[in-house]
Amino acid sequence: MSSLKSFLLDKKYKALKMNSTETNHFECKVLINDVEGSFIIDTGASSSCIDFCYAEHFNLFSEDSNIRAAGAGATNMLTKTSTRNKVSIGKWTKKKVDLILFDLSHVNKALSDHDAELVHGIIGADILKRGKAVIDYKTSRLYLK
Repeated sequence: MSSLKSFLLDKKYKALKMNSTETNHFECKVLINDVEGSFIIDTGASSSCIDFCYAEHFNLFSEDSNIRAAGAGATNMLTKTSTRNKVSIGKWTKKKVDLILFDLSHVNKALSDHDAELVHGIIGADILKRGKAVIDYKTSRLYLK
């Protein structure tokens, strides 16, 4: 019987080791437009997002959006959208990725309260679905195709 890792690698998935945070989230390094940042992997977040304050850091061009964000204890938050971005997670890369920008200070406050490292953003279900993600909780690996 082959391992999950060898099975997925045979299917041309790319593997990435994730780190577990003090809050028991998975965190990994992600390149947005070839700029590295720290992101939480969140299967419950419908969209991948970046904090407003990092828009320039990741060379994001954004426009106002009518969509309001909610999650992690915050609701009705203003958002902006940024289209046609390049996202690389480990050796997996996709172009023309849309991202949501909004205030993630409540997320970083919660992380800070638990002495966890702050993050630039969240990788959500949109990117995870696009990459046909498989999460191996036993080995803390994310597989993307």
